[in-house]
Amino acid sequence: MKVPLGRIRNIGISAHIDSGKTTLSERILYYTGRIHRMGDVRGKVVGATMDSRTDETNRGITIVSAATSCVWNDVQINLIDTPGHVDFTIEVERALRVLDGAVMVLCAVAGVQAQSITVDRQMKRYQIPRIAFINKMDRAGADPWRVVAALGDRLHLNPVMLQYPLGAEAGFDGVIDLVTMEVHRFEGDYGEHRVVEPIPAELELTAREARYTMLEQLSILSDDILAALVAEEPIPETLIWEVIRQGTLSHAIAPVLMGSAYKNKGVQDLLDAVERYLPSPLDRGAISAQPIQSRRSNATDNGTVDAAIGGTQDPPTIVIDPNPDGDLVALAFKLTVESFGQLTYTRIYSGTLKPGQMVYNSRTGDRIHIGRMVRMHADKQEAIDYAQAGDIIALLGVDCASGDTLTRQPNWVTLEGIFVPDAVITRAIYPKTGEDSDRMAKALNRFCKEDPTFRVSVDEESGATLISGMGELHLDIYLDRLREDYDALVEVGNPAVAYRETIGAATTFDYRFKKQTGGPGQYAHVIGRIEPIDDGFEFENRVAGGAIPKEFISSCKRGFQEAMLNGPIDDYPVMGVRVILEGGSAHMTDSNEWSFRHAARMALAEGMAKAKPRLLEPIMAVSVETPSDTIGRVQGDLSSRRGLLLGSDAQGDEATIQAEVPLAKMFGYSTELRSLTAGMASFSMEFACYRPALR
Repeated sequence: MKVPLGRIRNIGISAHIDSGKTTLSERILYYTGRIHRMGDVRGKVVGATMDSRTDETNRGITIVSAATSCVWNDVQINLIDTPGHVDFTIEVERALRVLDGAVMVLCAVAGVQAQSITVDRQMKRYQIPRIAFINKMDRAGADPWRVVAALGDRLHLNPVMLQYPLGAEAGFDGVIDLVTMEVHRFEGDYGEHRVVEPIPAELELTAREARYTMLEQLSILSDDILAALVAEEPIPETLIWEVIRQGTLSHAIAPVLMGSAYKNKGVQDLLDAVERYLPSPLDRGAISAQPIQSRRSNATDNGTVDAAIGGTQDPPTIVIDPNPDGDLVALAFKLTVESFGQLTYTRIYSGTLKPGQMVYNSRTGDRIHIGRMVRMHADKQEAIDYAQAGDIIALLGVDCASGDTLTRQPNWVTLEGIFVPDAVITRAIYPKTGEDSDRMAKALNRFCKEDPTFRVSVDEESGATLISGMGELHLDIYLDRLREDYDALVEVGNPAVAYRETIGAATTFDYRFKKQTGGPGQYAHVIGRIEPIDDGFEFENRVAGGAIPKEFISSCKRGFQEAMLNGPIDDYPVMGVRVILEGGSAHMTDSNEWSFRHAARMALAEGMAKAKPRLLEPIMAVSVETPSDTIGRVQGDLSSRRGLLLGSDAQGDEATIQAEVPLAKMFGYSTELRSLTAGMASFSMEFACYRPALR
């Protein structure tokens, strides 16, 4: 069935861990008729539909994002439920890359938490309009006003409450819709009956004050609402809905709704808000793509794009409209390898796609035959014979990589890829037998293809296989899969920290490379200086008078970048260096690109060695939720781990502690925290920054 683009919503549900995302997804599927029996995240009889993997059921958490599709009021909602744990942040990253809107779920008690901040940053990176849903309104200590204040103070959003709670905590019984000025209660065994009632007399004044506050916020966006407020005239509901929609699409406001997914309250109102306020593919409009030839002109010798070498001019772009009748442009944003082959999750931005068509991979230039196409419902597949701009589908048997662009025209355009954060933890693994080695190699190859944040390398000195990832839990999941899915027995070494190096002072370099072997020689001479900066690598060319020919400048830059891969202290990658190339000399016949590349690499290596090099260690932003009576013990333990306590927030019997702690001191913390709090506390952490390490 061909659905008009204006009736499609591609949305994701994102939040901090244990905020109720998967429970909310389960209710959405039930109320839209997609499933006929609600499961539970830790259900022993019926597990959550979107947590279909065994490890997700066993651990009670979402590990991989799951896609499904449902219909509400004739609107097709393509929904992706994402993990909340920071170790699986790539799942959120690549989902938001292809979505048009999102629902940010927040706990009514805990409010804005560590991963909430990460999710907000990801939404802003891809300019995703969002609705905030305050969940768990039935819990003791629920305080939606505190959560709304945190949305403004900590996330710098402009939250607008569209509802007022009817009761609180155990007495939470529904909401007052501040647009229609009606009470919404949710009755039936599973809250399936939304009952609309007049506002009780005792809450009439409170509701009118809350509505006036909402309208004052909206009046900034609408002269019509402002005029009606001044004249004390009634304001049509349709006008309010339209202003909220336009404010959401322009990121001027973040509408706030509330409810309790577990108690089956407020979910239907959220679905109405998704339909009314979140964008369709048409609302998101055209996207920009880069021509293949422009991208290849910035390629390095091995064919990969080196953005740093590409110069300072912005590359040309091609506008891709969300037009089903246009040329096909699609993005493969996620891969999984199943028993039947590779499953490629794909967002179509323009054109249509049918089985039997031929498309091209913009990265490789390969021609690809489209075989079976499916629409996903968690781990289940529904075969389809047509997909158009705005659809999110999966392709079977397509050989490509995550982030590849698929087009109908060869060598045409490529879309922006997916931001992949650096790994922060490494472990060495050793297969126990030769058979285990073969199975391990097969598994690791599959894991790398599925997950861009999972890296595999070999230690040159010991020959050990090294696996790197986003945290202990991230690597533990893959170690479990090695044993359970591939029957590969391995021994695991101690975790290693991904240190970095930098320089602490400015210095100069003057390096001359000269080699004569009887035939044509090698000659290059570079002069300049290096300076410390906050982050990254910067290169500045100040060579005057042609001392170094222009054709060798890019080779110098590449040599400097190669030197940044190995620092002078312990061979860790270097960050925070500006290189200024000021002069040098060249030989008419003996100078070439390789000579200047080698000279630059050696010059920077020697320069960094005398520039007061320093070792940097990764610092993690840690958020601990613990009973109030254990806050002292938890803070003391964090301090003993060289943690910097940033503050704490106590709400009733619960407290949240914020701290920054070196990653090297966080190994095994989950076990220690359980011991300190009798298993009552939980924590999350994410990478914050690099700081000088204590040695």
